[in-house]
Amino acid sequence: MSSGRAFQLNTGALIPAVGLGTWQSKPEEVYQAVLTAIKAGYRHIDTASVYRNEAAVGKAIKDSGIPRKELFVTTKLWNNSHSPESVKAALDQSLANLQLDYLDLYLMHWPIAFQTSSRTFPRDENKKILIGSTDFTETYAAMEKLLGPRVRAIGVSNFTVANLEKLLKSATITPATVQVEIHPYFPQTELVDFCEKHNIHVTAYSPLGSTSSPVMQEQVVIDIAEKYKISPAQVLLAWGVQRNTSVIPKSVTPSRIISNFQDVVLTKEDIKLLNDLSKSEYAGRLLDPSSLWGVEIFPSKL
Repeated sequence: MSSGRAFQLNTGALIPAVGLGTWQSKPEEVYQAVLTAIKAGYRHIDTASVYRNEAAVGKAIKDSGIPRKELFVTTKLWNNSHSPESVKAALDQSLANLQLDYLDLYLMHWPIAFQTSSRTFPRDENKKILIGSTDFTETYAAMEKLLGPRVRAIGVSNFTVANLEKLLKSATITPATVQVEIHPYFPQTELVDFCEKHNIHVTAYSPLGSTSSPVMQEQVVIDIAEKYKISPAQVLLAWGVQRNTSVIPKSVTPSRIISNFQDVVLTKEDIKLLNDLSKSEYAGRLLDPSSLWGVEIFPSKL
């Protein structure tokens, strides 16, 4: 059975439980991946301005023949457009790239602002990233003004509990979604609980771990997969969905795209065994560009 499950956002809209992630997917690959996914039953497609594949994603959506209203499309505001006066132009560009009239969800990609620039990664003469002064609360306030016919919901990505606490003090509209790294090595239980309390849906990116993560080679994952005659990836995705988080696994391989969408239900004992992976020697955040950008992205306190 395919995973037609969905979660309700605080806007009333439904976000499909399993979507297709497109990070690090080249345009020529992502076009076929999106077509394959939609044919397999996916209705949730996630992209971002910085992925540089919005145009290919949009063309695949157009060529799929599926009515726009049946799809849930997410893209993200990049760090070089955090100044309030830049936000609308960034949205305009993403919609043009995607050949869409509206987004189901528009996310602030990171809580870090770069200096406003036409360059994706503005740098000084020493090649250091030029960090901007715009606070993420100012950027979010500009995003709130976008809500309407062209943006159905807004949210944030890569935010911590501290970020969310700060944002909620100034926001007039509660984020519909926070998209963050989540997998058994990094379950983010505190954040998931915080979001449940505040009616913010959580979407898990890298639900299979990063490219170099050994989580799919963990014996407990393999054992559960063998028990149900499914793939290790399906085990990890089921774990995520059963925690009431939507998941957006990335793949450009047709067979994996299709198998990732198959509905699997794990037992409470299975879930407990997978939860214990958070105590692994490999446990922790796998994706943190702080050192590359020269700024601490995930401080424990603001």
